[in-house]
Amino acid sequence: MINFAVIDLGSNSVRMTITQIKKDASIEVTHQLKEMVRLSENMGPKKILQAEPIERTLNALKEFKKIYAALPNVHIEALATAAVRQAVNQADFLKLVKKEIGLNFQVITGRREAYLDFLGVTKTLAVGDNCLIIDTGGASTELILVKDQQVRKLISLPFGSVTISQTFNLNDEIKASDLFLAMTAIEKELTDVNWLFEAHKSKLVVLGGSNRTLAKIARRKLNLDPLPDLHGFKLPSQNAFEIFANLVDRDRKEREKIPGLSKVRADVIVGGLIPISLILRTLHIPEILFSNHGLREGAFFDYLETSKLEVSTSSIQPPWTKA
Repeated sequence: MINFAVIDLGSNSVRMTITQIKKDASIEVTHQLKEMVRLSENMGPKKILQAEPIERTLNALKEFKKIYAALPNVHIEALATAAVRQAVNQADFLKLVKKEIGLNFQVITGRREAYLDFLGVTKTLAVGDNCLIIDTGGASTELILVKDQQVRKLISLPFGSVTISQTFNLNDEIKASDLFLAMTAIEKELTDVNWLFEAHKSKLVVLGGSNRTLAKIARRKLNLDPLPDLHGFKLPSQNAFEIFANLVDRDRKEREKIPGLSKVRADVIVGGLIPISLILRTLHIPEILFSNHGLREGAFFDYLETSKLEVSTSSIQPPWTKA
């Protein structure tokens, strides 16, 4: 038996998923944890990790350690993404984490992050032969073009919900001029990706905290009991535009009252939804397909492949179902 733990240290949150690989080749997701640490907060143009976010991150990792340290035969993959990747004080931060927690974080490239997203999505969700995948994080956005069920193109762009919101003053009440400048800047970055237009009117699969929040808001508006599963949830683009417009019209406190939107995301949700909004209108995509799985699940499937481990497909039940 192996307890496979993936710790995903992002710009906005740190998450841990532990999957138990049993002797009979069945698997079970035993732990899924998340702490909003906002590691990229106030990094600024100099890209310096700040003391308070570092402290929040260390505290969260200490809580995670209490859990995985109590388990037998643990294999840990600790992956750091955009905030640490961009930080000029990256080495000092990693040394501190090693000293305080005992974890050796691997700072993965944007391309590696995008590929793990691809694995996490396509191994757990029926997306068809061709699609565009977008993962909007706190400080980066990954785009993956899938053709014939294979990665055709992928890229990681250096902006996300936290960095867009802080750069263009979208945290609280939003000025029209700030929103215009933000959307103009992000649109230029996106349209500079020439191959993106190969996804014109194609299927769009989205993940990342801001994009999942869009799904959570939309589900609440349906007034269904029970709520439909987020993994595989579909939303017409027009509904997404209406939700985005409603968010822009409100200040931070008013956004905090919206069902489905957690208070900790109320200050970064508008910036976080700019990339998907621009892709929807630029590529004329009619519908969004949401994935609740990405990097952590991708790391798990990559581990199975590289370790030559086989698992029983019949044991891949929710939250892993591919349907």
